[in-house]
Amino acid sequence: MPIRTARAAQHLAVRAFTVHGLAHPLTLALLAAASTAAARAWDRGHPVDALHTAPAQRATRAR
Repeated sequence: MPIRTARAAQHLAVRAFTVHGLAHPLTLALLAAASTAAARAWDRGHPVDALHTAPAQRATRAR
């Protein structure tokens, strides 16, 4: 559940960034929420790559 929450918060932050830009208060609030959710997931023992993997890592795992 913490990973799902972090991914959702990250997705909303990216959408706000593309619509409003980085300096918009909504974008900043959503980025803060995303970082908090990611930190909570980390504290619960979820690895960083479970939240956001690099394309090369995904290709290696698929093999």
